[in-house]
Amino acid sequence: MSMKKMRKATMAAMVFLGCVCAPVAATVSYAQLTDAQGNAVESDTSKQTTNSGGGFYDIVFGSGIVGMLLWFALFADGAMAIYFAVDCYVLIKPGKLMPQSLINNVQEAMAEGDVEKAIEVCKNEPSCMSNILAAAFNHVSEGFDVIQEAVTAASDLEQEKLMQRLNWISVCSNLGPSLGLLGTVQGMILTFPALASGGAGDASMLAASIGQALWTTAGGLIVSIPSITLFYMLRNNANRLILRMTAVTMELLNSLRNVEVATDEEAVEG
Repeated sequence: MSMKKMRKATMAAMVFLGCVCAPVAATVSYAQLTDAQGNAVESDTSKQTTNSGGGFYDIVFGSGIVGMLLWFALFADGAMAIYFAVDCYVLIKPGKLMPQSLINNVQEAMAEGDVEKAIEVCKNEPSCMSNILAAAFNHVSEGFDVIQEAVTAASDLEQEKLMQRLNWISVCSNLGPSLGLLGTVQGMILTFPALASGGAGDASMLAASIGQALWTTAGGLIVSIPSITLFYMLRNNANRLILRMTAVTMELLNSLRNVEVATDEEAVEG
């Protein structure tokens, strides 16, 4: 199985597990709530409070269909944020983006003046660094200015590829507060029927409705705060590595420029 298929399978599994937690909680809560409603006439006020309110499971189920869907979305959003954070953390490392063995082999090839060998090394060790180096080697015959432009373009392309994956963490971090806010609004809407039915004198009914609203806000922030923190950390690390790869490439190009000049002179003499 390829790495791409493995990433997709892992992402799907995490989303599935994240979404399953909420339905399981809802099932347990539904059983508790049904029992509490069936015995409402025979139960006193304290027993009703114990059976039907306060717990996280009851908060999830008591928020209604819309609230349940929001909780499913929050669980899925959190699972996605974890997946992309782990994926990017594993990817954005010097050993992955710019293997030292690749740099050493290219330096050895450049010392021998063998551009073809350097290109072959880049093909055998695929990475962000090898893509940037290959862009330079493929323009050897077009002049050093063209090579520099190719390196800049390749660096920008590799940076964009990394950012496309990192941006998913940012998307998850932005979705968290939005879903939480929507849940808060939905929970406050549930408060008005309680007030309309005489709930103004029943503090427990109002507290339950407001609690549902605040729980979704807390859930969204719990997803958002770590996600946005990891996003900026990983983004800064990626930018730093891209700059480092560009600098190392330009150092290697000094040897490449000498090889290029020698090759052009031989072509003119020929």
